[in-house]
Amino acid sequence: MQECTSVDDHTMDMLIALHAAPAVPALLALAVRKPLAPEHNLVTAWIAHHFSPAWASEARAALANRPLTLFIATRGNPAELLGFCAYDATARGFVGPIGVRDTARRSGIGAALLLACLHDMRAMGYGYAIAGAVGAPEFFRQVAGAMEIPNSTPGIYAGMLRAP
Repeated sequence: MQECTSVDDHTMDMLIALHAAPAVPALLALAVRKPLAPEHNLVTAWIAHHFSPAWASEARAALANRPLTLFIATRGNPAELLGFCAYDATARGFVGPIGVRDTARRSGIGAALLLACLHDMRAMGYGYAIAGAVGAPEFFRQVAGAMEIPNSTPGIYAGMLRAP
């Protein structure tokens, strides 16, 4: 996964068939769960610090949904936050953003978070998910069998306000 602070012309939307999503992998000593209400500010501050204020805004939207549409990955006691994935944040049916702490990447955490969201979406009645403005298409292809949506750039993010 790569850090994303803005949407550019090199990103694309990808389609994911939820009926074909593989099982969520079990990773030792890792908890993939939805955050408790007292954790919401900590989660969004962590996302803003490690990724971007825009992603923190999307996380706040997912945390405002009922039921929550954001998963976190934690390890240890006290818990250490390692990553997050949201869906239905910017638009219904969209999965993302997703981010994993630099030191925890390539360990399967991103896959576990993405698949947790996709299975939750399927349970909510969705047949497909859209990963919007994907910066790491190979990750989505490998983990979820995602395919590029032709002519999807700039997509839903066209005309979005941007920080100077």
